[in-house]
Amino acid sequence: MKNIVSICLIMSLALMGCAQDVATIEKATTGSMSKTEDEWRALLTPEQYQVLRQKGTEKPYTGKFDKHTAAGSYTCVGCGEVLFTSQDKYDAGCGWPSFSDAEEGKVATEKDVSLGIARTEILCSNCGGHLGHVFDDGPTETRQRYCVNSLSLDFTPEGEGDTNDGEEKK
Repeated sequence: MKNIVSICLIMSLALMGCAQDVATIEKATTGSMSKTEDEWRALLTPEQYQVLRQKGTEKPYTGKFDKHTAAGSYTCVGCGEVLFTSQDKYDAGCGWPSFSDAEEGKVATEKDVSLGIARTEILCSNCGGHLGHVFDDGPTETRQRYCVNSLSLDFTPEGEGDTNDGEEKK
């Protein structure tokens, strides 16, 4: 009987820990924007939704911004927030757009152990959309490599303003 009680107690504590992790993730992915999942699905293409809202990853070397070199700002496809600039973009050879730095206060981080290894996930601090991951192996003085899914980004050429025009993404 003591074994059964001990097992139940251990399972309860484990489930409480899981519930706390889910609450942390939900808080992190909410940001300051409030949209239902149906509203997100209406705003984004299915591929964008899978990356931004379900923490997916596009295949390497397939994104439209991997080799993109134009001057301007990279914005969140979900809310239009400016996240990165072309001045901080470089070719890391990893198959995804890479940046040495993010715009101050625009990118949040969360611990990610989804693949069984500890990584640092990056999210739009405004809408909570999943962007990719940041690594400490960059070639610049920041030592950062913000490895970002192209599907989570829009681009505004230099001189055309820094915000998304609000048009639907489909």
